[in-house]
Amino acid sequence: MTSGPQIDFRRARNAEQREARRHAILGVAAGLLREMPVSDISLRELSRRVGLSKTNVVRYFETREAVFFALLNRSLGEWLAELPAELPPAPASPASVMDAWARSVAARPVICELWSSLGTELERNISTETVRDFKIAHADLQRRLADLVRERLPALTPAASRELVSLSVVLIAGLWPFANPSPSVAEAVSDPRLSHSRVDFAQWLSRALLVTVTGLLHPPA
Repeated sequence: MTSGPQIDFRRARNAEQREARRHAILGVAAGLLREMPVSDISLRELSRRVGLSKTNVVRYFETREAVFFALLNRSLGEWLAELPAELPPAPASPASVMDAWARSVAARPVICELWSSLGTELERNISTETVRDFKIAHADLQRRLADLVRERLPALTPAASRELVSLSVVLIAGLWPFANPSPSVAEAVSDPRLSHSRVDFAQWLSRALLVTVTGLLHPPA
């Protein structure tokens, strides 16, 4: 393992300096997620990589979970800025939009890992105010994603596009752990007799999104 970057954490004297330090902590957290699942990252390890005591880290984020809430929303904002160029131009077929969407998010494992950890891992040990702020900002980001999809698929109603995005989070959260199993499980499913158990995340997500959007475009009478 390598240590985190050397960050100057002398006491921030204004809002700009404080935000720069928060940004640096999030960068270290993102780096850790490329090495291990969120469940294995403690506040102690995060603090060590940053080069601060836990007491100093909580000056910027109240808990480990708050760090990952902020990282998820930051990562989503960055993705949404890049996603329009990765989606097919409007008007497009549902299959092409869903496939591009699936492959785009699959290329951003931080988002997938954090979405898959929300309900089971991160929505614990956190204050009501922090959760409220996170969810309000997160809902706005999801609305932006729904608008991007609806631009390509104008037959979707605003309500249906928002429902599609909400369901996509559930699909990602469900598929991601199975597509990224522990080493022992990965070795077990390498057996040809278990080929059906291997999950190609982008392929399965693309298929699940297409089935979902087809149902939303053609709801039962």
